[in-house]
Amino acid sequence: MSQSQVSKVVIAGGGVTGMTLALALRQRGVEVVLAEQKPTEDEWLNVGHGITLQGNSLKMFASVGILDELLEHGYPFNKLCMFDAKSGDLLVELPTPPMGGPDKPGTAGARRSDLAKILAAAMGREGVDVRLGTTVASYVDHGDSVEVTLSDGTVESADLFVVADGIRSQTRKLLGITDEPSPVGMGIWRVIAKRPPEMVSSGIYEDGPKYRAGYTPISEDYCYIFLLEENLDRSLVGATAPGAVFKEHGAGYGGVWGKVRDSIADDEVANYQWIESICVERPWYTGRAVAIGDAVHACPPTIAQGAAMGSEDAVVLAELITSGQPLDEALPAFFARRFPRVKMVLENSLALAYHDMDPTNGTNPGQVMGSTLHALCEPA
Repeated sequence: MSQSQVSKVVIAGGGVTGMTLALALRQRGVEVVLAEQKPTEDEWLNVGHGITLQGNSLKMFASVGILDELLEHGYPFNKLCMFDAKSGDLLVELPTPPMGGPDKPGTAGARRSDLAKILAAAMGREGVDVRLGTTVASYVDHGDSVEVTLSDGTVESADLFVVADGIRSQTRKLLGITDEPSPVGMGIWRVIAKRPPEMVSSGIYEDGPKYRAGYTPISEDYCYIFLLEENLDRSLVGATAPGAVFKEHGAGYGGVWGKVRDSIADDEVANYQWIESICVERPWYTGRAVAIGDAVHACPPTIAQGAAMGSEDAVVLAELITSGQPLDEALPAFFARRFPRVKMVLENSLALAYHDMDPTNGTNPGQVMGSTLHALCEPA
């Protein structure tokens, strides 16, 4: 066990970031209480559609011991293909830089529910104290400890309180962070479907009738396809729209994407969300409390770095607060190390989103994507 100034941490939020942090801390001998607002395990872990995981996120999952199991359930690959939107003809294959190191896949697709269940099972094995149906109501910083009151009235005395409850965090306000997410100007459709054998990597379809279409294989049998377009009526937001509506919006795309679109049943449920972003520019910490992940920096999915940035936050924070240095040095060091990287990812993800909405704006999307992924080969 690493020498540590921290022996107990309370985490608000049981998403990818919170669970990765809980694992990283337990593996360093730290006691963890994780408060997750979803009331049942089914609601907590059976989260929808698929996720694209770049190599730097796979490196973080390897560090907490879940990568092998994740790859058994998911689908690893090492390239991104770009296609003509109408004909579906291949335009270019782009090898994925080794962001996780030469011994790991460049990218992998997975079901979000598989990733959540694997993380949760690992937390169970490591002895994380998970409190479902619970949020953090308040906390008091006593200087040498922090007292966290949960929504069920229980009080936990700890060394650190971490906010990791996502872009819609209510808990970050307890740290004086009043920033709120802003709409980017586009929405995203996501649908899980059967994977055709010829789909062996992520694919992007540019210059079609909508902003962008694409897909990622998420297992031997399944993939997810997505469609980016303008913000539609809020009545469509959520996992409620029928497949027939998604297929109508996805008309005009050919190739493998069009083949998968046509395979979706009219009564299949499609997920549609407005894309929002947030970037808290000032320190994410105060005293013995810190916010991480989407609660303080969330980007559009145009470079597929959401889970990567959150999991990197989690592992780096765990390393620093168990390094033996005092928290009043570790937390500023964490922010100084992480902020330039997440800001670069956010700005470049937004640049690609704005280019999707206006291809005449002068952005070179290949250059932005390539420079970002190569920059992310540097350690987190």
